[in-house]
Amino acid sequence: MTLRAILLILATLAFGIAPFVTPPFTGYDPSDFPVQIADPSVQPAGYAFSIWSVIYLWLIAHAIYGFWKRAHSADWDEVRIPLLASLLIGTVWLAIANAFPLLATVGILFMLATAMVAFLQADEFYDRWMLSAPLAIYAGWLSAAAAVSVGVALAGYGILGDSESAVVMIAIVVAVAGMVQWLRPCMPVYGITVVWALIGIIVSNADTNLLVATTAASAAAAMAAITFYAWHKRRIAL
Repeated sequence: MTLRAILLILATLAFGIAPFVTPPFTGYDPSDFPVQIADPSVQPAGYAFSIWSVIYLWLIAHAIYGFWKRAHSADWDEVRIPLLASLLIGTVWLAIANAFPLLATVGILFMLATAMVAFLQADEFYDRWMLSAPLAIYAGWLSAAAAVSVGVALAGYGILGDSESAVVMIAIVVAVAGMVQWLRPCMPVYGITVVWALIGIIVSNADTNLLVATTAASAAAAMAAITFYAWHKRRIAL
């Protein structure tokens, strides 16, 4: 257990350092796709990506606290392997994304899958703000980021139009995230993070694409309602 706790600290630090040693990523290069779209509608406004600073710091705190106080805890150790897998992929993801968008899309789906396993395995009540919450914000943002990546690829390869891919992926995000939030009602950080991403899509499209902006607004309202209702219902039950 102690070894895994140490490895998680190293992987989390590498994950946090990666943006400083790789070229900045501001979205997939349109020239890498057959259909070139300068500003994909599914992509949130730039400010929304500032949430990564919170994610990095919270995950580092999670790893350090887990080693310092919970190195031998079975509850903590259960999430370490899937989280390690997600972070190791994430460490090289930026370098891949700048050159190979399709491979990066596959990679972020694996990041999401392993992060989701870790989040769903984490206890909602035991050390909730150091164990479950950082995994919730990480999995929540990846839920949206993976959808954005797939949406950009669908439009870039001409499988769907720009607006159509955005609407489809927004609908999928709400369906999947709503189900996950229902399974983890006492950890609203996940749902709030998804809402943050959807608001970013609203802002990005407010002046240019009313269909996508309206869809994202409806999805944000639905996700917020699911998050609040699930949390409130569970709170009453307890």
